Amino acid sequence: MHTTDIMQEIQRLPLTQKFYVVEETLKFIKKEELDHQMEFAANVLYNDYATDKDLIAFTNLDFEHFYEAK
Repeated sequence: MHTTDIMQEIQRLPLTQKFYVVEETLKFIKKEELDHQMEFAANVLYNDYATDKDLIAFTNLDFEHFYEAK
């Protein structure tokens, strides 16, 4: 389906459904952008976390069992 086809279909919708399409499209775009930013940040920081011992010092405790002191 081409953009012009989509626009023609949207034009046939009642106003409330047009707003719904716009709102859902914006939600999708925002989520996609956030996912992209998170992936980019993870890639930028990967080498730091792979090599900097200070950044991963607490990962040795990941498999330790902690109990609440009462």
